[in-house]
Amino acid sequence: MAYIDFTFSKVKEAFQLTIDEKTNLFANTPKVHPSQILTTLLQENLSFAIAVGTEKARSEFIIAQVLREVRRQLNYRISLFSGSEFTVDRDRGLTGFCDFLLSSSEEQLEITAPVVIIIEAKREDIFGGVGQYIAAMVAAQIFNEQHHNQIPVICGVVTSGTNWRFIKLERNLVQIDAIEYYVSEVDKILGILLEPLRSAANLLTV
Repeated sequence: MAYIDFTFSKVKEAFQLTIDEKTNLFANTPKVHPSQILTTLLQENLSFAIAVGTEKARSEFIIAQVLREVRRQLNYRISLFSGSEFTVDRDRGLTGFCDFLLSSSEEQLEITAPVVIIIEAKREDIFGGVGQYIAAMVAAQIFNEQHHNQIPVICGVVTSGTNWRFIKLERNLVQIDAIEYYVSEVDKILGILLEPLRSAANLLTV
């Protein structure tokens, strides 16, 4: 079994999770102005990636550019992993690969402090594989517990590049944001992505 094998019902049962789908999680999260670099890249790449229409194009020309901006905003003091294996517990099926992962550690050789799990939506279906997304977040939570990282909240992102939906995992509560954001709101998306990374960095340096 692997992340991809988890359905929504399976992941809820396996890890005794409670689900909240009605909360606007980031209503008070401030927007973060994108750098001129990101603004230019999105102007150049967005219509091209949409026209090509493949998941690979959206991944390389939209999603990766936004995540690189997150590192830029934090002066490269976090690490970004792409297509990396993230196996935490084979016996419980927490094994497989993450499309992208943001860690609050600067170490780039291996994952040491996962905070944000980013999954690309397949066929632009944002919640077609919600069980897989949540399972990867549970794995990140368990990983941090095993490594004594004081990171109480894991943030999950499901994105097609143009559409972004956020999830929070704290203990056994999964909160699926009631709001879906669009890449035209990249300042809000950046604010949401930066919030848990800044919080985790403060905890890890205490």
